[in-house]
Amino acid sequence: MLMSLAATSTTAAQASRNEVDVKLVLAVDVSRSMDYEEMRIQREGYVEAIKHREFINAVRNGLTGRIAISYFEWAGFAMPESAIDWQVIETEQDAIDFANKLEERPLNFQRRTSISSAIAEGAAMIVSSPYRGSREVIDVSGDGTNNSGNPVAPARDKAVEAGIVINGLALMLRPSGAPGGLDKYYADCVIGGPGSFVLPVHKIEDFAIAVRRKLVLEISGLVPPATVHKVALGRPAVDCMVGERQWQDLFDR
Repeated sequence: MLMSLAATSTTAAQASRNEVDVKLVLAVDVSRSMDYEEMRIQREGYVEAIKHREFINAVRNGLTGRIAISYFEWAGFAMPESAIDWQVIETEQDAIDFANKLEERPLNFQRRTSISSAIAEGAAMIVSSPYRGSREVIDVSGDGTNNSGNPVAPARDKAVEAGIVINGLALMLRPSGAPGGLDKYYADCVIGGPGSFVLPVHKIEDFAIAVRRKLVLEISGLVPPATVHKVALGRPAVDCMVGERQWQDLFDR
């Protein structure tokens, strides 16, 4: 009986240690549309944001004061060699350790842009995670429309149906070919779930601040103030296959 009580206590303690406020996957675009300098600043932006006191405070202010975070890079496909496996962040040192792992990763580029693959990989990582969170979030940053792999909207819908929130960071440093802007494309085709949002980045030097703001919002479960756009009645939503059509047009020339 005593052994049974001890085993139950151990199991309960282990379950408690597996509880976190948020399970957060960072899915970062490394397609060749970004040059080396932009890639470097993007990487430094994530490292700086994770080490920043605002990020640490947001973690500490949660119900459990703990989050689980993981990271991978993607372009035309999700790159398994870039992945940083799940780590619990509870203290400042935890955050520093995770950021240092990220900083040590080599910078690699790949062709094409498959947001659908990034979402599918992020969802798979969340499902296989040993942690339980009250919220599950895929944080997608990218600078272009989906033009490879499966269509993005069905991939988004499948993840949202599983209870996952998808937020976006739209890198609008160059024209993306998305009608109305890449942030509009992300809003209509990529993000989804309760409280989901997209933040645009127009200048690479603003990236670190945008990442930090986004992480704090995701950890806190807050939603940024809505921006109201006046649109013509009956205006159609963004064509979520625009990237595939543009790529096919280029290929057919």
